[in-house]
Amino acid sequence: MLPIPAEELNGSGTLGPYWTFYRAVAAEQLNRWLPGEPSTILDLSGGRGRWSDQAARAGHRVIEVVNFRGTPDGHSLRDADLVRHVRADDLAFLPDASVDAVLAEERAMSIELMAESAMNDVARVLRPGGRALVCVDSLVLGMAILAEQEQWQHLRQTGEVMLVPWPDGSITRCFSSGQLRELLIGAGLEVEWMRPRTVLSPSTVDHVLGSDARALTYLVRTELETHPDDDDTVGIHLVASCRKSP
Repeated sequence: MLPIPAEELNGSGTLGPYWTFYRAVAAEQLNRWLPGEPSTILDLSGGRGRWSDQAARAGHRVIEVVNFRGTPDGHSLRDADLVRHVRADDLAFLPDASVDAVLAEERAMSIELMAESAMNDVARVLRPGGRALVCVDSLVLGMAILAEQEQWQHLRQTGEVMLVPWPDGSITRCFSSGQLRELLIGAGLEVEWMRPRTVLSPSTVDHVLGSDARALTYLVRTELETHPDDDDTVGIHLVASCRKSP
């Protein structure tokens, strides 16, 4: 059941080729998702500038929230030309309908246990027609971690909210595709698409890149051309794009 050993989930283990591939897939997904015209983007990802920098390089103005609801705070608050850093634990500083798009990468809505409240905030600040990109921990990942912890009594409770303790003491909320869809629709957003972040297995990626490191572009293209919509039987993370009605 466990697609990636638990010690590898922070990206620091022996699966270097897979994480190189994973990051390349995530970056290309964002490239394809970003608005075609310069826009104002709110970044809740806590990614230490990674997502904000990519959006800024594409010509967008970015508001990156540091420490949103307790996300890790590990970078300085120096503003770049197109990136403004704001230290806040909620979105009260933003008026209604004030941003064109919202990034909630880096499992932001899984780390935020009150995800319904957070998504309502996202919907409030989005302009009509605005979009959000959301990444969460999958139910497959949650069940795998519980199995490693021998928490067998919880593995049958997949119809309920699954809160999973990590060895570092943190808690993650894991979603099935149906639960993620309910979260987004419950905030008044329309789901455009939903899929696992990656379908190709770590062993497949390792084998291909081990044979030819130049195959990364091919692997990323192959991954993004698959269409496993709503398939929550594979992958450690689910990614969804949603839109606020015009």
